[in-house]
Amino acid sequence: MSIKLYDTTLRDGAQKEGISFSVVDKLNIACKLDELGVHFIEGGWPGSNPKDIEFFRKARDLKLKSAALVAFGSTRRANGKAENDPILACLVDAGTKIVTLVAKCSARQVTQVLETTLEENINMITDSIKYLRSKGISVFIDAEHFFDGFKDNQEYALDVLIASEKAGADCLILCDTNGGSLPDEVYDAVLKVREVTSIPIGIHAHNDSELAVAVTLAAVRGGASHVQGTINGYGERCGNANLCSIIPNLKLKMGIDCISDEKLAKLSEVASYINETANLNPNPSLPYVGSSAFSHKAGLHVSGLSKWSGSYQHIDPALVGNKSRMLISELSGRSNIVHRASEIGVPLPPKGKEAQQLLEKVKELESRGFQYENAEASFDLLVHRAQSDYRPPFELVDFMVIIESRRRSPTMHNDDEALSEAMVKVKVEGQIMHTVSEGNGPVNAMDKALRKALIQSYPQLSCVQLIDYKVRILDSKNTESQVRVLIESTDGAEHWKTVGSSPNIIEASWLALADSIEYWLIKHK
Repeated sequence: MSIKLYDTTLRDGAQKEGISFSVVDKLNIACKLDELGVHFIEGGWPGSNPKDIEFFRKARDLKLKSAALVAFGSTRRANGKAENDPILACLVDAGTKIVTLVAKCSARQVTQVLETTLEENINMITDSIKYLRSKGISVFIDAEHFFDGFKDNQEYALDVLIASEKAGADCLILCDTNGGSLPDEVYDAVLKVREVTSIPIGIHAHNDSELAVAVTLAAVRGGASHVQGTINGYGERCGNANLCSIIPNLKLKMGIDCISDEKLAKLSEVASYINETANLNPNPSLPYVGSSAFSHKAGLHVSGLSKWSGSYQHIDPALVGNKSRMLISELSGRSNIVHRASEIGVPLPPKGKEAQQLLEKVKELESRGFQYENAEASFDLLVHRAQSDYRPPFELVDFMVIIESRRRSPTMHNDDEALSEAMVKVKVEGQIMHTVSEGNGPVNAMDKALRKALIQSYPQLSCVQLIDYKVRILDSKNTESQVRVLIESTDGAEHWKTVGSSPNIIEASWLALADSIEYWLIKHK
């Protein structure tokens, strides 16, 4: 069975709350989707905004290897003429060889939303198809609200599709626009459409019932050969069908070779790239491509995986460009400790006392507010520090932070600014380094002072930057509460996270900050 993949991230996906792609973003994403091997990329609606008009103008210079660019728009207006319709004119000017037209398939939508007659709606669709075909453009019909219309007035919903095919449409995409259909309903409806039409059938599902992927696969089983969706399931309300789940399900579960093995292995990379471009926090729990999709916390699971990789994973993560992660926490067993230690080059006997001692150390520290499953760098340091021959690159002697409120103008009220100053004493290569630095807040001041103390011995440290800082209150004792601090750092090539915990937020911050620097130094010694 041959399946064509149609990506609508740049149009339907961009309707997700919080997304606003620039023209450059859209051009770059189109190239990334082409690398993935999708067959069609819906670039936007050129009749709706200047940004999409500019995108299609610049997209003419893209050297896409496998994908065809598609413009999206609506049919002519009611009681108008296709040749005079401004939206159809914009679709022609977009310069794509394929246009997708949204067309109402629900009788109730036609009369109550479009406020026109059922007959005129069909005329709007067929006139628009014929006009675009006369310009040498292939036409896909997005049969909007098809499944709802099929339930309310099956005869009319099918009449729209039959008329579209007769007018010259190349593909009929059945849309679960409100996302409320069940997989068996979709399967039955697709079978019925196949009885009355002969051109390819597609599926476009929304995720309002958490069934968009299931609905899509049911449509494929029913005979749909054109699949629409978005990367990471982006879309309005609850999102669209997630291509990052659909593609591997088609290929690995249903045996449909929709993209090559090499391109499938790029799936996680593409998902991450588009997430970064959208400037959204990634969802770690996304199937297949999420950072937690193949993470394992329970000691029993890790023990099983060490013996057979398929014991707690439904596929090899590498097939989709992902990897297994063995998390460290108070719920872990020795297997987690041994596995992680081996990854950083510290072999531990599976049944030796070293692994058990580390496990007890983790449990003790987590009872005091530390958490290692999201701070693997701090755990790696625990492993190194447990080795008898470990020598840290620096040792803390003491530190002090002063926060002083200063008035910038003696005549102005409410004009105070807070000055943060940190003093740090560390021992480096047998010498005590005593430095002071001011900063934008106490953590920034400590960071600067520590770097100043270390930079002479470790000049390469200048590339390390603190990029995220999170604080969590762990109990309800108000200002006496235990505090956890999570710091994320980068050297431009890698990212790592470290953790500190204390009733004193400054001390918790110092522990996480010092771990971050020490971790990088031992990796690059």
